[in-house]
Amino acid sequence: MKTIATGSLAEGTAGRTSRALRFRASWLLHLVLLAFSLVTLYPLLWLFISSFKSNQDFFGSPFALPSVWQFENYTRAWEIGGIGSAFLNSVVVSVLSLVLTLFLGTLTAFIVSRLEFRFKGLIMMLFVLGMLIPIHSTLVPLFILMKSLGILDTYASLILPYTAFELPIAVFVVAAYLTSVPKELEEAAMIDGTGYWGIFFRIIVPLAVPAMATVSILGFLRFWNDFAFALVFINDQALKTLPLSLSLFSDGYGTDYSLTMAAMSIAVIPTIIIYLLFQNYIMKGMVAGAVKG
Repeated sequence: MKTIATGSLAEGTAGRTSRALRFRASWLLHLVLLAFSLVTLYPLLWLFISSFKSNQDFFGSPFALPSVWQFENYTRAWEIGGIGSAFLNSVVVSVLSLVLTLFLGTLTAFIVSRLEFRFKGLIMMLFVLGMLIPIHSTLVPLFILMKSLGILDTYASLILPYTAFELPIAVFVVAAYLTSVPKELEEAAMIDGTGYWGIFFRIIVPLAVPAMATVSILGFLRFWNDFAFALVFINDQALKTLPLSLSLFSDGYGTDYSLTMAAMSIAVIPTIIIYLLFQNYIMKGMVAGAVKG
């Protein structure tokens, strides 16, 4: 009896020690994650805090809170930079490019991942090559092409290149996700008399929402923040996008950092909203298809 009691006591002590170690490890992990989160979020917090500073505060105490909160920085930046029209232009270009990318990318992914046909491997190779092309190396030939087509200084001069360069990524992400979808769903739909378009809109699109959300985040960030294409293809002030408006606060002689920070704070808000809306899907869409079944 004494041996059994001693063994039970030892097991209880070992269990408490193990639970204590797990508790400490959990707290340590949470502290590390909290520190990493603070380091990651600090540049964003610094941006918003700096947007309320004057130029004197910005240079004199760049990491401190403003001595006087300059709320008028936002109104001045909005008026001087023409943020209103530029914001609208960026929304139109980004949304239309994203819709076109999602439709063509999902449709192409459905075809190459679910159907068997000749030259399928060649088509996939072309998409791989599309991912390898340096985007900005195409600026000159694209400018010549768009000038000959007469679409410079239009939304199309941005929407078409954005869609073309984002399509390879969209196809690969959605196609990888669709490999985890059983083909029996399509076969059952075809038995019920549903055509390919019906299968695409009623089955594939709803099931591919996580992958499409991932493409939406990646694509929107690329479209919203692009500067080079907008600088080369857009000269009309009425069509300038947000990145071009941000450049107005800096010239060859100096930069108004208070207005620049305020304008950048306005510009970053839509990207934060888009990420928060689709954050639950992004990891699921990225890893889906890695293990089939």
